[in-house]
Amino acid sequence: MKPFGMTLMLVLPSCAVMLAVSARAAGRDDAAAESLGWRLSLQCWTFNDVTAFEAIDRAKSLGLRYVELYPGEKLRPGADAQVHHDMSTADRDQLIAKLKEAGIKAASYGVVELTGKEDADRKVFEFAKALNLETLTSEPAPEALDAIEKLANEYKVNVALHNHPKPSRYWDPQVAYAAVKSHGPRIGLCADTGHWMRSGIDPLEALKKYGDRVITFHFKDLNEFGKPDAHDVPWGTGAGKTKEILALLKDQKFKGAFSIEYEIHPPDQVAQVGQCVANFDKMAAALAEKK
Repeated sequence: MKPFGMTLMLVLPSCAVMLAVSARAAGRDDAAAESLGWRLSLQCWTFNDVTAFEAIDRAKSLGLRYVELYPGEKLRPGADAQVHHDMSTADRDQLIAKLKEAGIKAASYGVVELTGKEDADRKVFEFAKALNLETLTSEPAPEALDAIEKLANEYKVNVALHNHPKPSRYWDPQVAYAAVKSHGPRIGLCADTGHWMRSGIDPLEALKKYGDRVITFHFKDLNEFGKPDAHDVPWGTGAGKTKEILALLKDQKFKGAFSIEYEIHPPDQVAQVGQCVANFDKMAAALAEKK
């Protein structure tokens, strides 16, 4: 994805039931993943050739119950409005209504710019509050994190440092880890496993070292390791060590979201994303059976 772009279950149990029914209605069984504390999400950038409303419909058709929104996506067909933290209240309310209609929760938003300047950053956090988001994914400078953490704690919204490929700010997970390790639990990492691969970073080895600060994932599998032009493939069919990563995350007791993110648009893209969903559920089921 190009730069710049706790659930309500205890409070609103009927909402949780609605989401569960939605997943089952699409023929998907995510019970094993949920038992591990894992939630499968769609990063809407995957379908950046259509509007947010259409991406939400595709997520629903795939049995997904969560999405990650990104700034700049066209909101709906036939309109110029975009998903953005500066969008009008009327457009924002339409987005909220669409998510409710689809039985989908917007869990996160990004990659969004955060600068450490309170007035600008507060607008992003107010947007997060309005949509009941859990996490903002961003790439702020390390020196901005003190100010950002104050807002994260005030709004009870996580901020996860995202890595784009080399030579972006946080391409090296050691640099990102060093930036967050002195901060509280609301400041962590958004591990983009595909961009690690493109930068020559083995995602399995990176997670062994830095997995304790991962809040969320932009999860990918690529056809090749260490190639900047490597492309997305269904999870478990490429060089990304998907099965091994999930086993490690179970051992590390990771709880959080895996956002499916494709950077390409093959003709059978929806089918490939569907295969990611099916393979993830199958691997999660196998891991859930192990004591």
